[in-house]
Amino acid sequence: MLTKRQLVILKEIVRLYTESGQPVGSKKLLEQLPMHVSSATVRNEMVRLEDMGLIEKTHLSSGRIPSTKGYRYYLDHLVEPSSVAASDLAVIETSFDQSYHQIDQIIAQSAKILSSLTSYTAISLGPELRDSRLTGFRLVPLGDQQVMAILVTDNGAVENQIFTLPHELDSDSLEKAIRIINDQLVGLPLTDVIRRLRSDIPQLLAQYLGTPTGFLNIFGNVLKKAAQERFYVDGKMNLINPATIKNVDQLKSLYSLVDQNDDLAKLIGIPDQTIEVRLGDELTNNLLRNFSLITATYDVGDHGKGMIALLGPTSMPYSRMIGLLDVFREELAKKITDYYTHRGDE
Repeated sequence: MLTKRQLVILKEIVRLYTESGQPVGSKKLLEQLPMHVSSATVRNEMVRLEDMGLIEKTHLSSGRIPSTKGYRYYLDHLVEPSSVAASDLAVIETSFDQSYHQIDQIIAQSAKILSSLTSYTAISLGPELRDSRLTGFRLVPLGDQQVMAILVTDNGAVENQIFTLPHELDSDSLEKAIRIINDQLVGLPLTDVIRRLRSDIPQLLAQYLGTPTGFLNIFGNVLKKAAQERFYVDGKMNLINPATIKNVDQLKSLYSLVDQNDDLAKLIGIPDQTIEVRLGDELTNNLLRNFSLITATYDVGDHGKGMIALLGPTSMPYSRMIGLLDVFREELAKKITDYYTHRGDE
């Protein structure tokens, strides 16, 4: 158990180091402490905090920096989210103030805004897709047996992919197959559409298509793309940081990590709290031992919950980042709610 004085000193060391990036010496700490103590007392308390593993020396300075354990203690017991600057709030509101034709455009823009405001790598995920419903499917001929498959859902998402048709599929049979899809599946949640593709839909299609496999592959692939969670990442260049990157191979591996939906899903998991911070070994990926991940969920009522996150060095200024994410998630939820409201009025 830390004493009151040790708590104050640890909190001040974290604040000074995350704001300046410079190891904190006893002289600097003495100038900033909100209480009067002697220099000898400060040095003694720093030694005790070091013995507890909460701060550590660096090779380049006589000052101290927080350890991973010290950051964890700070985040669990001492951090106080700071107020968002009026200039940051203005940037958020102005950057969101544009027309959007798809929900994914809002999600992608949110990552761009957040990365710009923080200079870290931002990750965003739209509201849950489990209740999204199919509203239409069609094939647009492109020539040379190529078609563009277009699938639309009720959340405003439009998925399209280009396929080469099997030669055995003629245009009349395709039209009948598309009609079956729209008659039988439009209005159903995507999870139900996927289930029916595995049950009765193949038999219905077989009445018009000798071998429905080719058509089912086309529809199934574009459906899978529509149903999967899509993470939007902005600010990947911000991963290049001497505090976190040791060599080019590590950077390449990190780029690969943030480019893969499945890897990001494993990294982020399901946050237990509205705002959550994990760092170092808590991230379960050896590449991220010098990183912290702050995740924040946002709620869009009946349309589900989404998530935004910041990936940056362990030494990020947590008070500012947590305060900013708290406001940002509310602004994002408001923007998405407005989008759905306006679509309902059309």
